[in-house]
Amino acid sequence: MDAAQIARGEYLAKAADCAACHDAADQTPYAGGLPVNSPFGPIYAGNITPDPTFGIGRYTLQQFADTLRVGKTPQEKWLYPAMPYPSFAKLSDADVTSLYAYFMHGVTASTNRAPVTRLPFPFNQRWAMYFWSHLFGNRERYVADSHHSAEWNRGAYLVQGPGHCGACHTPRGPAYNELGYDERSEHYLTGGINDHWFAPNLTGDPASGLGRWSQEDIATFLGAGHGGRATAFGAMAPVVEESTQYLNDADLRAIATYLKSLPARGVSGTFDNNEHARTLTARAIDTGEVERPGAGVYLSFCARCHRADGIGEPGKAPALAGNSLVMAADATSVVRIVIEGSESPTTSDQPKPQKMPAFNDQLTSTEIAQVVSFIRNTWGNHAAPVSDRDVRQLRSAIHK
Repeated sequence: MDAAQIARGEYLAKAADCAACHDAADQTPYAGGLPVNSPFGPIYAGNITPDPTFGIGRYTLQQFADTLRVGKTPQEKWLYPAMPYPSFAKLSDADVTSLYAYFMHGVTASTNRAPVTRLPFPFNQRWAMYFWSHLFGNRERYVADSHHSAEWNRGAYLVQGPGHCGACHTPRGPAYNELGYDERSEHYLTGGINDHWFAPNLTGDPASGLGRWSQEDIATFLGAGHGGRATAFGAMAPVVEESTQYLNDADLRAIATYLKSLPARGVSGTFDNNEHARTLTARAIDTGEVERPGAGVYLSFCARCHRADGIGEPGKAPALAGNSLVMAADATSVVRIVIEGSESPTTSDQPKPQKMPAFNDQLTSTEIAQVVSFIRNTWGNHAAPVSDRDVRQLRSAIHK
């Protein structure tokens, strides 16, 4: 295990965002113990430092590979799919070996004992994960597609494998299985709900997806936390902060190349890019002429940063006009941001994060539903409105 291989493993660990789940509460790298919230209860991430007692220090390379790709530990314990082993199954042997070199020789051992996951019956029957893995998981390695360029294949490998983008951005079936692990599935990367956040559509849908994003927009967003007139938020902010900002330019471009090749699927909403209409709407909001539900709330609480014309301020407040998340099929993330606020990631490009305040204590569920419905149907945006019931259910779920 030479220094170059360990360094390569460190890069891959960042690309795979291992720290997001496996860092300890006190920020000890990879010492585990933090809960990964699932619909069935908290699943605690393990200690993956080289400690021989509490970590993975006794794992052989083959045992490490089986845990990573198949979800089976040396103790014959099957892991829950909160660990994205269906995606990591696509990793090459060389990359698995580099990751093993890094975790065994580039990470400081920790004696932190991670809590034991205790889900209610029947989800506590881990033996059932054996059958889940065979029925719903993925065992396929990534195979390069000769019909595409080397850059496209590199991007596909990063998205499908170490990046495990589908774990959040692909909808799940009744067995909590991702409905597809690559572009052959019509559901792949069309958006999914995780821990009461909606990870948006990454296909070519021009309204709710990446259809109007350029490759440069995508690469900039992943590297800096903002781009395509959007800003990373919620669960995506730490992904940028701890993972994608460390990818080299070639890999960021490769990811963008792959994502831009995906056809429009999971289409939701429409956007009319009409500057004159936006100007008239902005004038009406500024003068108080708009009497639509939610317009007054927007003028009082949102317009200062996002502006009356909805175009925001670059680097500070993202545009709402034409924002793909705003027109997503599921408005959960937009509603949650209004309730809880948000904070952009800290990156070398933006060392001071931008914060949006929470309005949970200032707005009623009816007002939140009205203002979210307003921004989903203003400045050329056209998407389904949000109901009071939708907001109340989300507030109850996140205890707000």
